[in-house]
Amino acid sequence: MFIVIGLVMLAVYGLLVFYIGASGWRWMRPAVPGWFKWVYAVVLGFLAISFILGRFVPHADVLGVIGSYWLAVFSLLLMILPVVHLTLLVLRLTALPRRMAQKWAGILTLAVLVGIMAYGSYNAYNPVVRQYDIRIPKKSAGLEQLNVVMASDMHFGLLSGTAHAERMVKEINALQPDLVLYPGDIIDDDLDAFVRRGFGGILKQVEAKYGVYATLGNHDTNPGAMDELIRALEDSGMRVLYDESVTVADQLTLVGRKDKTDKDRAALEELLRGTAKNFPLILLDHQPYELDAAKDNGIDLMLSGHTHRGQIAPAQFITRRIYENDWGHLIKGEFDSVVSSGYGFWGPPIRTGSRSEIVQLHITFAGEL
Repeated sequence: MFIVIGLVMLAVYGLLVFYIGASGWRWMRPAVPGWFKWVYAVVLGFLAISFILGRFVPHADVLGVIGSYWLAVFSLLLMILPVVHLTLLVLRLTALPRRMAQKWAGILTLAVLVGIMAYGSYNAYNPVVRQYDIRIPKKSAGLEQLNVVMASDMHFGLLSGTAHAERMVKEINALQPDLVLYPGDIIDDDLDAFVRRGFGGILKQVEAKYGVYATLGNHDTNPGAMDELIRALEDSGMRVLYDESVTVADQLTLVGRKDKTDKDRAALEELLRGTAKNFPLILLDHQPYELDAAKDNGIDLMLSGHTHRGQIAPAQFITRRIYENDWGHLIKGEFDSVVSSGYGFWGPPIRTGSRSEIVQLHITFAGEL
């Protein structure tokens, strides 16, 4: 069954690549020699498989870069070209020469593509700091306020690279956090790339009064050797909460869940068994599902990522329909959910539906002991 689905998906992908390729060839054909179509076909075919090869061929960094940028161009052209073709059909009803219309349509398509790529790259590589005020109606000895910094979905690897990691560390330390939290997708499916490129040494430089804690996401994978992955992350200066809880400075409890895709993930009720619920309870859960379950089990604040807020427009309208909270701060009675659009990106190194971000939480504890 999976083989059939895979073949169908490849066939659809091939047809879409052909559609893009044929559109480009119709535009450039009058200006190039006939033999160039073979060069064009080979280059397009290489680009079409580069992303797939880049994800599965070990150490194929160049293929990975080319494939990621191709995926960005592919995604954008699938949205731009239908509009262009519809416009050309309408223009046929006018006296405007068809060839002139095609020529300028091609030029404008290229200009729009380059403009969106530039805008999307800027959004991906220039993070902002989002700030939220959180009120938790609980107290514990000596704790009235907490400055928490959160970064999710870094996808550190190839294009979300060491320079992006260094920028994140600098931004986090400038916020002088009491506590730093990473709710998943720290790496981009490739532990070897994370270790080989020295991300661990960079992340070790994060400074926080009460430490750095993380949970894992669906891209924090290392088939058959999750202990190796967790060890590598903890060598990077963070404590990974893998379906477990920890009391921080004897003042609050952090709970970290396995990702929703993990078949061995414990039920939240089981995870919280024996936990002192009079302490402030903060839950790290990569995917922002089961908000009501978290609320009903006494969680005060749930921190998530995963959605990227769609990453490439108009996908943010889809994530808004899928998740009760796909981005930002949601309050449900005395329960708070905060979802980050993420610091990095997956696949195309662009963001047109969201912005790379770091989240700062100003938490006030306003209850009775």
